[in-house]
Amino acid sequence: MRTKSLPQESKPLATERFVARQPIFDKRLKVFGYELLFRAGPENFFRPHEAAAGSVIADSLTLFDLQTLVGHARAFVNIDEASLLRDSARLLPKDHVVLELLETITPSPEVVEACARLAEDGYMLALDDFIEHAKWEPLIDTAEFIKVDFRASDEDARNEISEKYLRRGKQLLAEKVETEAELKGARNLGYTYFQGYFFCKPAMVSTKEIPGQKLNYVRLLNAIAAPELNFANVEEIFRQDPSLTYRLLRYLNSPLKGFRSEINNIRHAISLLGEVELRRWVAIVAVVSLSGGKPPELVRTALTRAYFCEEIARPAGMATKGPDLFLMGLLSVTDALLDQPIEQVLKNLPVTEQIRRALTDGKGQFRDVYETLLAYERADWTTLSKAASRVGPIEEVIPQCYVSAAGRAGMVTT
Repeated sequence: MRTKSLPQESKPLATERFVARQPIFDKRLKVFGYELLFRAGPENFFRPHEAAAGSVIADSLTLFDLQTLVGHARAFVNIDEASLLRDSARLLPKDHVVLELLETITPSPEVVEACARLAEDGYMLALDDFIEHAKWEPLIDTAEFIKVDFRASDEDARNEISEKYLRRGKQLLAEKVETEAELKGARNLGYTYFQGYFFCKPAMVSTKEIPGQKLNYVRLLNAIAAPELNFANVEEIFRQDPSLTYRLLRYLNSPLKGFRSEINNIRHAISLLGEVELRRWVAIVAVVSLSGGKPPELVRTALTRAYFCEEIARPAGMATKGPDLFLMGLLSVTDALLDQPIEQVLKNLPVTEQIRRALTDGKGQFRDVYETLLAYERADWTTLSKAASRVGPIEEVIPQCYVSAAGRAGMVTT
C-alpha cells in the first residue's frame, strides 16, 4: 500500500479516520490475521501524523478496538520509514501484530538496524509487495513473511521467489488472490498464507444441484424472504430438521431471553419470537448452516455485512428498510455458499426487487448502500466517498457502524 506526503496544513480529523480489514488465511482457509488499512484524513491513504509520529496508529487502534477488529488473529499493519525510525511501531502489542514494511522504504543501515531491534524484541515483520532485488537482502533475515502481489507479478517471478526464499525458511503470503485457480497455484508453489477475495466468490459458476442437507436452509431463506410470513410453512420446515428445532428451543430457553416457563414445542417457540425476530434468527441460522465446508470467515463476512447494512439504515434515512437491508447483506455471500451465480440463487428466493437489483449490479438506493459496503471492505476510499454521497450524509458514521457490525458478528460466530 503506497503512501504520499500530507500537506502541512492538513491534519487528520477523528471523524475521518477509517479502517478497513482484509482477512489473511492459512492453508486450511482459517483466518490467521487481518490487514488493517487506514484512511487518516481527507486524502485517501495512510500515513502517521507528521506532528506526532505514530499518533494515527495509536488513536486508530484505540478508537476502533483491536480486539473487535481482529479477535484472536494477528493484525497486519503497514509501517512506513518515518514510523520505523521513530519507533512508532512499539505502540502496537507485539504478540498481536505483524509489521508490514512498505515497498517505499529505503533499506538504509538505520532502517536495517531498526528492523533488527524490532525482530529481537519479538515483533514479526513482513516485506510488503515484494519484488526480487538485491537491495532487500539486508532485510530478508529479519523478515518472517514475504508478501507477493499476484496481480503485479507474473508466474516466473512467483516461482523464483518461491524457490529462493522457501529454502531460507521464509513464510510466503500471496496477496490479491482472486480465484480458486490462483489459490491452488499459490499452494502448489509452497505459499503458506493467502489474502484476497477468492473466498467470497463461488468456486464454480455453472449451475449444480444443491446438496440435500442444505435444501431445508434454502427453503427457510425462501420462507422468511416472502413479503407475508407463513408461520405454518416455517413450522413444517422446522419439523423436518431436528437440529434446527434443537437450536431454536435452546436459543429461546437461554437465561438471557428471560422467559419464565420452559418452551418445549415449535409452535410456541415461533409465536414467542414474533415475526421480525423470527425472520432475523432464521436468516442467520440458515446462512450459518449453509456454510458447512466453507471458510468460517465467510459466515463472519455475511453477518458483518448484514449488521452493517442494518445499522447504516437510520443515518441514511432508511430506518424502515433496516430488515430488508439486513437480509441484503446476509444474502450477498450466498453465491459462494452454494457455488452458484447470485442471479441463480436469487431466482429461487422471493426477495424484494430492491434487494435483487442491489445484488445483481442494478441501480437504486439499496445498490448504493451495497457499493458503499464493498468499497469500505476493500479500502477503496475514492469509490467509498462517491457511493456514500449517493446514499446520504453517512460517510462520517461508516467506521462506527462497521466496527459495531464486526463486533456483533464476532459475538455470533465465536
